[in-house]
Amino acid sequence: MTGLTSATSQRPRSRGAYVPEQPATHVSVRQGNRSERRGIQAHVAPRDASTTTYQGLLIATAEQTFLDLSGLMSLVELVVLGDSLVRKARTTPDDLVRAAAAFRGRGARLARRAAGLVRRGVDSPMESRLRLLVLAGLPEPAVNFTVRDEEGAVLMRFDLSYPRLKVIIEYDGRQHARDDAQWGRDIHRREELDRLGWRLIIVRAEDIYGRPDQTLSRVQAALRARGAKNLTRQAPD
Repeated sequence: MTGLTSATSQRPRSRGAYVPEQPATHVSVRQGNRSERRGIQAHVAPRDASTTTYQGLLIATAEQTFLDLSGLMSLVELVVLGDSLVRKARTTPDDLVRAAAAFRGRGARLARRAAGLVRRGVDSPMESRLRLLVLAGLPEPAVNFTVRDEEGAVLMRFDLSYPRLKVIIEYDGRQHARDDAQWGRDIHRREELDRLGWRLIIVRAEDIYGRPDQTLSRVQAALRARGAKNLTRQAPD
């Protein structure tokens, strides 16, 4: 059977990218009968499906994987996938936009919308989710903006920010909550940000999943305090 691997089972990885955990491995066949196996979900690949080879196996390209999964995933999770594919250098935002524009299969409308929201430089799935939360009616923040010294060396890099207003939004997973050395570096960094006139907003997982509307209000208030005008927002989906 010639197959197109669309996603892995159990672990949230697809060609090094991120997909939601799921019980089945999705495999597409070019033609013929689809074999039934426990843990395998078989599909018939479109005739124009884009393929490549990996370790001797015929598999879907990154763009085709994105399109295949557009009929199975939510907008947020599809953007998370797209951001991670770009981060792993499997594709580019422009390539995803072009592929989605030509796609006519299941989930085509969602694929086009999600492709338009994929960005370079997003470092993690939670940063993708935070960026999409902020985009619920607020201006789009810059991704991975860097502050450099007079000689051009990088001093700091921010997950999401509004450089003109000097507002930073960062996700904190607290993996280093009990790391005294990291805690000290965090304190020094925040003092340096204060000295440089930046406002830092820290967002945790519960702020994204449990109180998104309150989180948006925090960002909106910070932007207004820095002089932003005509800000409107809507409650996130």
